[in-house]
Amino acid sequence: MKLVIADDHPLLLKGLKDFLEENGYHITEMANDGQKAFDAIKKHIPPMAILDLEMPSMTGIEIAKACKEAKLDTKIILFTLHRELYIYQQAKELNISGYLLKEFATEELLHCIEQIQLGKEYFSDKLFLKKQDKNLAQEGGSLTPSEKKILRLIAEGMTTKDIADRLFVAERTVEKHRSNIINKLNLDKKHNSLLVWAQKNKGIIF
Repeated sequence: MKLVIADDHPLLLKGLKDFLEENGYHITEMANDGQKAFDAIKKHIPPMAILDLEMPSMTGIEIAKACKEAKLDTKIILFTLHRELYIYQQAKELNISGYLLKEFATEELLHCIEQIQLGKEYFSDKLFLKKQDKNLAQEGGSLTPSEKKILRLIAEGMTTKDIADRLFVAERTVEKHRSNIINKLNLDKKHNSLLVWAQKNKGIIF
């Protein structure tokens, strides 16, 4: 099977290429940023593309969204360091076929590809630190459009009052949204945990 692979870390990209070729897969094209990866998918329309979640130009999530909008048949496998439930939900909403943690990628990647070839999806159980995390994710803990908007404003460093003024809502409404977001992302309730998460994950909030 022909594959497109992408990662902005050269050693990881070469290691992934070598591993897949050793197991009988042909790498049609490698990319070190998201835009190049999307261009390669459009050019070759491979059966599958294995993408790092966080890359310059476009994230793996953004590539998956662009592929869906362009009605490309390529199945997307994301591999990442992120365990957040919000990202899991984004992946499910975009019909991403596989989601693996980088630290376990070589253990699970071949099985993931095989499952997708059989018409299934593969979301690693290792994404979830606790069983209740998986239950929460599967029950639909995705963020609402309002919560996503607030999360983007938090990432910009805006305070609750700033956000309330910007959106013409009461501060208590913003606080309620913040509380819901923290629960859905399974974050620590310590002060500023949401700000830290939002700024760390700017590239995948859209």
